[in-house]
Amino acid sequence: MIGQILGERYEVQQLLGKKAGRITLLARDLKTQEVVVIKLLSFSGDFEWDSLKLFEREAETLKNLAHPLIPRYLDYFEINSPTIKGFALVQTYIPAQTLEQYLQTGRTFTEAEIKQIAKALLEILIYLHGLYPPVIHRDIKPSNILLGERSGNSVGQVYLVDFGSVQTVLATETGTRTVVGTYGYMPQEQFGGRTVPASDLYSLGATLIYLVTGTHPGDLPQKDFRIQFEVAANLSPSFSNWLKWMVEPSLERRLSSAAVAIAALEKPQSINLPTVVVSKPDESKIQLIKNQDSLEIIVPPAGFNLSTVFIGLFAIAYNSFWLCCIIGTLLTPYNRELALLLLPFLGFGCWFMYGLLLLKFGRFCLRLNSEQMTLTWELFTWKLNERRPLPRQSINKLVYIPKYFNGIAVSALYIWSGEKRYQVGANCGIKSEAELEWLAHELSDWLGLPITNPMGS
Repeated sequence: MIGQILGERYEVQQLLGKKAGRITLLARDLKTQEVVVIKLLSFSGDFEWDSLKLFEREAETLKNLAHPLIPRYLDYFEINSPTIKGFALVQTYIPAQTLEQYLQTGRTFTEAEIKQIAKALLEILIYLHGLYPPVIHRDIKPSNILLGERSGNSVGQVYLVDFGSVQTVLATETGTRTVVGTYGYMPQEQFGGRTVPASDLYSLGATLIYLVTGTHPGDLPQKDFRIQFEVAANLSPSFSNWLKWMVEPSLERRLSSAAVAIAALEKPQSINLPTVVVSKPDESKIQLIKNQDSLEIIVPPAGFNLSTVFIGLFAIAYNSFWLCCIIGTLLTPYNRELALLLLPFLGFGCWFMYGLLLLKFGRFCLRLNSEQMTLTWELFTWKLNERRPLPRQSINKLVYIPKYFNGIAVSALYIWSGEKRYQVGANCGIKSEAELEWLAHELSDWLGLPITNPMGS
């Protein structure tokens, strides 16, 4: 495409980047003689309509932004040539390298330089999040941050680019949600398609951790979904704590805004960093009894409610129907063999009735001691072992999957014994995500096992 004229105005000079359905070009504006960047979205074989929606949103967003450290919108037009069909977005060219390129060349950054970069980006985020509706970038990472040449004591001018994943809060609340972003830089809520201004803070924190350690945040170890970067970094305690606060997995415990983040960065002693403590939810009826030698979790019966009445009546009607059919066939001399064929239907109904009684009127118990773990259901005076007792030494992993993670609508906790896993969650009558997160931390503390990141399970 070098030398080709696009939009009867822009002469292509260089290919800057290429990925599925998208091409980024360096071009010269023949009218102004300025160097510009052209982003092309082509209707190729792998074209998706979501890509066009995001492309148009990027153009519309840039058109309404006015910040010296963000590329400026110049033009938008359709291309219909023999070689390419699609749309083109033209924006100003910034002569600087990305942080990713600097890292690949071996450049390292001091703590003071990283703080400068952090403050510059937070000031850009204050502008974006302060718009109405707030603009959320959703894809902050080293390759989307440009850094100019050093100047005196300054690390260089910092720019935020590539608004191809941008989302406004208004669009999130009124339209469909699209999961976009980059693994390692995305907070948990973003996997479920939910983004808020604090989601950009997490991505920025993960980016700074990459600068600090030289390692992709997705390749660093995690505990309780928290990036464990301290061992690989040589930072002051205050800055290390600030970074932990930026990448806090829980939205409620993360820094709430870019303005608060700057205040905490400049005067860490003026803002108390929260201690992460997961306590029992106020209205939880789950009993937890623990000491040094044992831990017992008792989930009470779900109890009787209106849905139980309807399901119970259906189960009674279903079983009665098939029981009458079987009795009728047994009373008919020539159809007795048919009763054997009908028995599985009655068996299914009885199994369903048993499961309903167990879930609604039975209590689930998980017991741990120094020797073994047992998972049992207790229905009235009967004890029903769900699994054989597991040796305590065989328990080697805990995995807690939060609600809406990778599209999962129900949270779950898995206890691994060797290569087998045992679920604790809705199947045991625990439907509250807060209760399950609390139990995950209690088990982690008693067993001495970290809560494993589900991406690695």
